[in-house]
Amino acid sequence: MGSLFSKIVSGDISCHKVAENDKFLAFLDTNPLREGHTLVIPKVEIDYIFDVEDALLGEMMIFSKSVAKKIKDTFPCNRIGVTVIGLEVPHTHIHLIPINILDDMNFSKEKMSPSQEELAHTASILLKA
Repeated sequence: MGSLFSKIVSGDISCHKVAENDKFLAFLDTNPLREGHTLVIPKVEIDYIFDVEDALLGEMMIFSKSVAKKIKDTFPCNRIGVTVIGLEVPHTHIHLIPINILDDMNFSKEKMSPSQEELAHTASILLKA
């Protein structure tokens, strides 16, 4: 049985995609810290980011960079924060979060609970960026 993210890649579970190519998928976090909070994953299931083969990891960062630019162009912020925690889902993923201050990336804070309609709207804006 694959991870939650593998089920998203296969289409068994829906997501709000913001970018995709043959190797990677970027989609909105359903309980974001801030509007535009996006997850980037490789389509192949690899649990731990430091187990990702070097070339693929490099490509993942380049893909993440292009997604981060779309987020920054869409949501006013000082930076796009990048974090890898890797404990919630056993599938490598990078969090891209629009931030103005360090506390905007505080995962112990209460997260947002946007509706599916709000997530769809945010995704559609990012897809057009």
